Amino acid sequence: MTVSHIQNHSCHRKRNKVLGVPELIAIALGGMVGGGIFTILGISVSMVGAFTPLAIMAGGVIASLAAYSYIKLGVYYKDEGAAYSFYKRTFPASSFAAPLIGWWIIFGYISTLALYAYTFASYAISSFAFADNEWVRKLVAGGVILVFTLINIWSVKGMGKIEDIMVYTKLVILVVISFVLINNSHTSLPVLLQNENSINVLSILIVASITFVAYEGFELVINAVNEMDKPEKNIPKAIYAALFLAVLIYVVISLGAILTIPFAEIIKNKEYALASGTGNVLGNWGTDLVIIGALLATSSAISGTVFGAPRQMAAIAEDGYFPDVLGKRVNHIPVFAIICISSLAFLLVLAGSLQIILEFGSVTFLLVSLLMAYANFKIRKLTRSSSLITIMAFVGLLSGTLLILYYEFNNQPEQLVFIGGLYSLLTLSAWLYSRARTVTAGS
Repeated sequence: MTVSHIQNHSCHRKRNKVLGVPELIAIALGGMVGGGIFTILGISVSMVGAFTPLAIMAGGVIASLAAYSYIKLGVYYKDEGAAYSFYKRTFPASSFAAPLIGWWIIFGYISTLALYAYTFASYAISSFAFADNEWVRKLVAGGVILVFTLINIWSVKGMGKIEDIMVYTKLVILVVISFVLINNSHTSLPVLLQNENSINVLSILIVASITFVAYEGFELVINAVNEMDKPEKNIPKAIYAALFLAVLIYVVISLGAILTIPFAEIIKNKEYALASGTGNVLGNWGTDLVIIGALLATSSAISGTVFGAPRQMAAIAEDGYFPDVLGKRVNHIPVFAIICISSLAFLLVLAGSLQIILEFGSVTFLLVSLLMAYANFKIRKLTRSSSLITIMAFVGLLSGTLLILYYEFNNQPEQLVFIGGLYSLLTLSAWLYSRARTVTAGS
């Protein structure tokens, strides 16, 4: 899960400055459109072809259901700690609730950091002869993680302004890419759909679930609750508007891509599909534009994650649910947490491909959102939530998780064992820390 561009912003904004709805929308969009379309396009087209825009819209519907519980809990608690704080406060009597959500959230940050770094590397080397060399790609991914790690260890001065520039520039470039692609289309959607007889609703829903991580980021608005006016109105406005705009951006770009770039080209180079395909249609300037957009998008996401995730990890460590050393700070900077998260993200890059990293991120985001829906259902009267919508959200998120596992079981069972083993390890670690903290508190 991407972390807080807003945490970055809040270090650099004056505390008395009120964030309005337009700024909150920009924060959420900056989190969601952090390389999402560059990451999911190739995999989506390889699985459902011309139905890719529909799969993206289905993912947006699930994300909207997930957002419902985040919004209701955010408005009720008004706590910038978001998911971790919500779960801890909803289940205060449980010694296991806080560490469980803490371990899962931090792993979500690690998987999305790995995903953005992998995508950055894929586009960064896409114009070179070694574009398909997996080890070069992984080393470049490690390099960009290292750069932002060192920046965050040495100094975070000025990162807020850099972040703003990257967020708004990438959105402008995405609009330009969309316009250019659609104006250079060589076929129509009805023609493409005629050739997709083998695609069914289940396949579309599986893709919507696998690529769900592309919508991770809307919850960053809640981190800004202390810097906004009228959170009960502005949180839902900003999140739902940002989700709508993210779906619109993803759908328009994916539609332009499938109408302009041959499917074979997208599937062959799915790690950097937009750059490869656009270059063949528009020439070098088209390729350069897409690469710049991808590098900006992924850089802003990497920057926000390396800044915010270690601070969340340090806070959880201070609560006693991670090793004490991860909570220690040097000049207010959680150096050990930064090194830990960056190192684990690089290990995940070394261990997996784009698709497995994407699935890790989506599974974690789905699971955390599922826990939020459960928490909201438990206190639905306090949050004034609709039981029907909350149950629909829970069922939708659970179905998404099961669909990814079903896909893995049928196609890559060894990866299912790996995913299951990893989450079992995370859950066991959370349980052990909850036990240790309970024993310490009782002695």
